Amino acid sequence: MTAQSPHDLSQLIVDRLNAHDVDGLVDLYEPDAVLALPDGSLAVGHQAIRAYYASLPPDLTVRPGKQSPTLVAGDLALTSTVLSPTVATAEVARRQPDGTWRWILDRPNVFEV
Repeated sequence: MTAQSPHDLSQLIVDRLNAHDVDGLVDLYEPDAVLALPDGSLAVGHQAIRAYYASLPPDLTVRPGKQSPTLVAGDLALTSTVLSPTVATAEVARRQPDGTWRWILDRPNVFEV
């Protein structure tokens, strides 16, 4: 399944994280996307993003959060989800030539700087 709207990306990442579907997770990102990692470093591109997701424990379970309304401007969208009082995400998605959406920038926790 692909994201038909930027809003779909948040549910797809939860589903794929819980299934430990590394290839499916990587497919949510553009090939040169940037993912902010918990240690403050960046995973740039599919290979680095794949390595990060492959390193997560296979028994990891995440719950969906409360999605903020998606902001769309042409082929770009800002998505955000509040996961807890101290954890919120921020992502920039881009419409692909086939009309689907993928993230180009992903900061899983905007409160960790």
